[in-house]
Amino acid sequence: MSFDRELVSPDAEGDERVIEAALRPKRLGEFIGQARVREQLSLVLQSALLRARPPDHVLMSGPPGLGKTTLAMIIAAELGAPLRVTSGPALERAGDLAAILSTLSDGEVLFIDEIHRMARPAEEMLYLAMEDFRVDIVVGKGPGATAIPLDIAPFTLVGATTRAGLLPAPLRDRFGFTAHMDFYERDELEQVLRRSARLLSVDLPGEAAEEIAGRSRGTPRIANRLLRRVRDFSDVRAEGLITREIASAALNLYEVDAEGLDRLDRAVLTALLRRFGGGPVGLSTLAVAVGEEPETVEVVAEPFLVRQGLLARTPRGRVATAAAWTHFGLVPPPGAFGALDAFGAADEE
Repeated sequence: MSFDRELVSPDAEGDERVIEAALRPKRLGEFIGQARVREQLSLVLQSALLRARPPDHVLMSGPPGLGKTTLAMIIAAELGAPLRVTSGPALERAGDLAAILSTLSDGEVLFIDEIHRMARPAEEMLYLAMEDFRVDIVVGKGPGATAIPLDIAPFTLVGATTRAGLLPAPLRDRFGFTAHMDFYERDELEQVLRRSARLLSVDLPGEAAEEIAGRSRGTPRIANRLLRRVRDFSDVRAEGLITREIASAALNLYEVDAEGLDRLDRAVLTALLRRFGGGPVGLSTLAVAVGEEPETVEVVAEPFLVRQGLLARTPRGRVATAAAWTHFGLVPPPGAFGALDAFGAADEE
């Protein structure tokens, strides 16, 4: 069994990146959500402009789909500086990074996505470049190798990572400002949807926006993707009309339920509830039950289920919570994880 998660995946691939580019806000004032990050970043950028110097290097961490790339583009726009874009996996050798750094113009913004996936030689070269705006080019091999220092133009590095814990401390400490991106609240997603609807020339009533936002897993990228699927459904089957009922029917057709769960999410919970009595059950056993690799269940499905309070990871294995039983219209058994006891206290393991 294999599950197509494109609709609720927080990652963007292929042509979707082109569509996203048309919907991205271009200035900090247009960016919706992440209020604390926006305010902090605004101070960093305004201070740099007043001093007429590049701002401190910026690290943005958080799950995919929340706007890290968009903010990198906004930083360059607010500074009136060019933007150079690359990714950690593309920097396999120190020479790959040196080729980019040596051609940066004064004040340019360098954006490295998934910076935690850089190769170690490139990472070590970046340390010196971030602190002293200098790189050492090694000429020759073995005992006769010579390091030639090369000055580079002052620049601002913007790094993005979905796994900040994998960044080595020496690299993390060289960023002057670190922003953590949080999942969006429903009302913020509704604002995102209304803005995107205007750009797509879609008439989106408030109730329909609320319905889509509730199924978007706290992620603007998913919200915009669901909006496009609702628009398609509306154009083909409802003469372009969108209501809450039509939005619900469209998303039900695409198997995204009211809580944002898709087929894989429901398969994991169904197996846990009906085959294993709510658990605990090991990850490998659970993965076999749904016909997926353990890594797929652990990395793709579990984070959202845990965040929604439907699944818990315990030392003995995965356990369905009382909320998971209720979500499927089942009565939680006595002692279910997260159930209230006779005194109103939550039972936890």
